[in-house]
Amino acid sequence: MSHAPLLETNLTGIKRLGRGKVRDIYEVDGMLLLVTSDRLSAFDVVLPTAIPRKGEVLTQISLFWFDFFSDVPNHLITADVDEFPAALQPFRDQLKGRSMLCKKLEMFPVECVARGYIEGSGWKDYQANGSICGLPLPEGLQRCGKLPQAIFTPATKAESGHDENITFEQSVEIIGQQDAEKLRDMTLDIYNRAAAKAIGCGVVIADTKLEFGMLNGEIVLGDEVLTPDSSRYWPLEIYQAGRSQESFDKQYIREYLETLDWGKTYPGPALPDDVVANTTKKYLEAYEVITGKSLDD
Repeated sequence: MSHAPLLETNLTGIKRLGRGKVRDIYEVDGMLLLVTSDRLSAFDVVLPTAIPRKGEVLTQISLFWFDFFSDVPNHLITADVDEFPAALQPFRDQLKGRSMLCKKLEMFPVECVARGYIEGSGWKDYQANGSICGLPLPEGLQRCGKLPQAIFTPATKAESGHDENITFEQSVEIIGQQDAEKLRDMTLDIYNRAAAKAIGCGVVIADTKLEFGMLNGEIVLGDEVLTPDSSRYWPLEIYQAGRSQESFDKQYIREYLETLDWGKTYPGPALPDDVVANTTKKYLEAYEVITGKSLDD
């Protein structure tokens, strides 16, 4: 079976609403079609080299978690191309395994981040002032160490496209007390349940970013869920606090790029074949350890 990488979709005659760093978004019959390409962005630059099967992995891991959290309302209608509208059937080859037909939500302008371990921007905040997003933390925590309990650290999209960490109080100012509290509670509940499931599979989910929207007065989980692009996945067997971790996500690519003489601005450098192959392998491994299945099953 061929797994030719897909850098971008071209669905002639279908209304395209946007093209993100990774996803192409269309509207069809009043529904959203989210297609996950094999594009990879690092340091906010989309690289010119695709990562074969990455889009499949992200879509299929999201579907696994949507199913796992069947008690949480979500935006998914179907990911079965056979059930897609007739207008999409000519594009089956581009859509199979990497697309979801979804309900349209009125998205909250706040990104919901749960952290169970301290790394990335959270570690930088903690080193600077002993807190993350205004939440004071105990002294003496180690890099990548487990927090006493998971914390909710919302973020907002800045004009430049970089996420900006904000305090819970700032999220209340943006979306109101009631919704902010609901999003916080839902985010922490989803993260804690997912983290417990993943540990049993030999994976530490250090943190994750979720997005929610409103539909008919109800808060609904949207976008992607607990993928290696929206979460830090670390292999449990080699996890050790006090240092940076190996991971199942694009951290491997970031570390490769750090060895290059590249200013982290567009255009990004092309990736060598071995780096591409190793990255595909990491994404496939993430799917297999979490779901217990091969992507080809």
